[in-house]
Amino acid sequence: MARAVRVIAGETARARLAEHGWDPDLFSLLLGASGGPKWLVLSRMDRVLFGGFLLRRSTPLHAVGTSIGAWRHVCLAQDDPVAALERLEERYIHQRFGPDPGPADITAVGREMLAHTLGDGGAAAVVNHPTVVTHVGAARGRGPAGAGGPWMQRAGLAGAAISNAISRRLLGAWFQRVVFSTDGRLEDAGLHLPGFSTVTVPLTVDNLPAALLASGSIPLVLEPVEDPPGAPPGRYVDGGIVDYHPDPGRYRGDGLILYPHFFDHLTPGWFDKPFRWRRIPASALDRTVLITPSDEFVRSLPGGRVTDRGDFTRYDTETRFATWWKVVGMADDAAADLAGLLHGNDALDGLESFA
Repeated sequence: MARAVRVIAGETARARLAEHGWDPDLFSLLLGASGGPKWLVLSRMDRVLFGGFLLRRSTPLHAVGTSIGAWRHVCLAQDDPVAALERLEERYIHQRFGPDPGPADITAVGREMLAHTLGDGGAAAVVNHPTVVTHVGAARGRGPAGAGGPWMQRAGLAGAAISNAISRRLLGAWFQRVVFSTDGRLEDAGLHLPGFSTVTVPLTVDNLPAALLASGSIPLVLEPVEDPPGAPPGRYVDGGIVDYHPDPGRYRGDGLILYPHFFDHLTPGWFDKPFRWRRIPASALDRTVLITPSDEFVRSLPGGRVTDRGDFTRYDTETRFATWWKVVGMADDAAADLAGLLHGNDALDGLESFA
C-alpha cells in the first residue's frame, strides 16, 4: 500500500541519516510555514515529532516559524506538547463566527484560541525552555501598509503586491521583517536573513501573545497588532507576507533542518504564490528533511485537497467542523507511517531525493 507520508531529503541530509539513523540531535533547526487550516494535515504528525521524537534531544533546537508554524512550535516548547497540540487542534477546528464577521470578531476568536493553547504558564514554559529556542516571525507595515483604516491597508497591500511582482526585494519598502526570539539572536540559530531591514526582538512572557497573534494576523481579515511590547512601534501583521514558507537556503548552521510541510514545494513569500519560478530550488535544500503528506493521501481527503481558508465559506459551520475532524482523523494514517519510518531499521527506507 502507498504510504500516507513522504519524506524528502537533500544529499547531505541523506548521508547523515544513512550514517547515524533517525537521531533527533542531527537536527538543529525546525521550520514552520504559514498556511492557516492547512496545518490540520500535519497535526497528528506533529504529535509524533513533538511528543516523542524531538523530546529525545539533548542539544538546542531552533524553531523558526510564521503564523500557524509559530503557533505549532510553541506547543513543542510547552511542558506537555501533545496536550498543547490537542488544545490548539480542538479550538482551531471549532472556530465559530456570527453572520458577516469583521476583523475585530475574528481577532477575538484568535486571541481566545491562543490563550487556550498556551494555558496557564504556557508563555513562561516557551520562554524558559531548556532546549527549544523559539523564533516568531512577523511583518511590520511601512507607509500605507502600516497605516490605519481598511482603505489605506488595501492601498498598501496593492502597492506591495505590484512591487513584489517586479522584484521580491521591493517588498521591503512596504514591510519589515521582525523576528521575536527567546535568545534574542538569529545568529545563534545560524540564520542569515538578508533584506527587509530585519530586526530581532527578545521574546518574553509579556510580548509572546502579541508576537504570536501578530504572526498570524492576515491583513484585512484580522486586526493588526499595534506596538508589541519591546518591539519597534507600528502595526504588525502576518509574518507569512515576508516569509510564507521560511527558506532553508538561508541557514548557515551545522545541523540538519527538519521541515514538516503541507506541500512538496516551498514558496518564499505570500505574494509569490502565483509565481512558480520563485519557488525555493532543490539546490537550497541540501541539508533539509521535508515531511509532507503523500499525493495519494491528499487525493483521499474530502474534496481531494488539503484544508484551506476557503473552507470557511465553502461549508456551513457544522459541515466544516465535521469535515475538519474527518481530515485530522485520516491524518492518523500519516502519523502512523511517519512513526514507522522514524523507528524502522533502515533510515533511508522510502526516503526520496529532491528533484
